[in-house]
Amino acid sequence: MPAAATSFNSTVSAITDAFGDPTRRGIYLFAREHDEGVTAAQVADQFGLHPNVARHHLDKLTAGGYLEAAVGRAEGAGAGRPSKRYRCVVEASNDVPVRSDDLVLSLLGRAIALLPREQVEALAEEVGQEYGRALGSGLTGGDLAAGQRSLRSAMQAVADALTAHGFAAHTEQRNDQLRIINSHCPFGDVAIEHPVICAVDRGMVKGMLGALYGDTDVNTESSVALGDTFCATTV
Repeated sequence: MPAAATSFNSTVSAITDAFGDPTRRGIYLFAREHDEGVTAAQVADQFGLHPNVARHHLDKLTAGGYLEAAVGRAEGAGAGRPSKRYRCVVEASNDVPVRSDDLVLSLLGRAIALLPREQVEALAEEVGQEYGRALGSGLTGGDLAAGQRSLRSAMQAVADALTAHGFAAHTEQRNDQLRIINSHCPFGDVAIEHPVICAVDRGMVKGMLGALYGDTDVNTESSVALGDTFCATTV
């Protein structure tokens, strides 16, 4: 197997290992809502789990680099075993984990500028769709197979996966149409300089929905890279 394919498969495997379980995705989002971090006991209470099961999910997210664990005693606590608190790996409350390298993105932007826009956009969407399809297949895990879930449920799973990639995504319904809103772009300034990169996002949504729900038309309604206040992908 070529090195690039091996790296791609390893990346998908690592992410699905962390987020392939729907409960684990929920735990990650729960932890994101608590700047002070969460304990296994809190997660167990929130999701109705045995503390050991909650700890297993938290450790998986920590191993994937999405959470960090610190041991300490809460204020006012008496003698006893210190609790371990799990916090999202972020620098500020409005930030999200970003798994990208600035230099690689800059070089990608320069390469894109040398190719015809239509050709680059088609390739970018194809690559995003391939990745999204592989990621979606991993996310099915214990969930329903494609075609056996509602579109709303599938889109929520897609939004959770995008959030794990740094997009800070959520779903909403507007004028009887479902859409995914991304309030943060992990591609940063490179996407503003080269908006065609947004096709990767669209392709990821299309690929994941294909695996989780079935082939669906996906369109970019708005984009921060084009001057809008947020990115919106409609289905």
